[in-house]
Amino acid sequence: MVEGKDKDYWQRKGQGHRERLRQKYQVVGLDGFTDVEVLEFLLCIGTPRRDVKEIAKEALKRFKSLSGVLSQPKEKLTEIAGIGPKNVLYLLLIRDVARRYLQDKLKEGPVFLSSSNVYEYLGYSMSDLKREVFKVLLLNSKNRLIEDIDLFQGNQRESAVYPSEVIRICLEKGASSAILVHNHPSGDTKPSLEDKEITKKLVWAGRLMDIRILDHIIIGNKEYYSFKDSGLMDDYSLQYDQRFR
Repeated sequence: MVEGKDKDYWQRKGQGHRERLRQKYQVVGLDGFTDVEVLEFLLCIGTPRRDVKEIAKEALKRFKSLSGVLSQPKEKLTEIAGIGPKNVLYLLLIRDVARRYLQDKLKEGPVFLSSSNVYEYLGYSMSDLKREVFKVLLLNSKNRLIEDIDLFQGNQRESAVYPSEVIRICLEKGASSAILVHNHPSGDTKPSLEDKEITKKLVWAGRLMDIRILDHIIIGNKEYYSFKDSGLMDDYSLQYDQRFR
């Protein structure tokens, strides 16, 4: 009987806390939630009769952040005691729906007008990647996204990113301009000498073929670095004029 009472108690406690979370969300929205509460709310969907607060805390401790949790494959998520197949299904569904929502929303209009627009588009999906990914965003004359293309994955940038290949892709897709984006798995967004050299070569190649390379953005851990915002894109363009004009 003691065990039965204990079980009933924890079920009632979990249900009461879930109801408080629902009411809180209706009043203040997600901005009023901590990461633990957000994850707890999501885990409740797959675990309707259990207190999942400690499970949420353990997952955040293991994977460092809410985005870190949501970016994990199912094999890693189920390593957390209390996270089962149903929980994983809902977590992955939430992640994929959020990603599609952001991509669809940002494709509707001329959104790539600043570095923050690009970060809104790719920061969620790229900030917690364990491998380096180098992308090019192809834009039309109104800065609408035509397509985003992965140029390479891994650490082979020197042999994988050719200015001629980027320009060829832009011409094939009818892009007027492009934005370069890659992540640093270390989380540090400081550009390397190689990052700077690649960017300068691409700016120069773009100037030669009348393709504007608008920016190069490095995504790290909840932050980003913009070559445009730092003034480097203008510097590279000025260097091109001084040398070839």
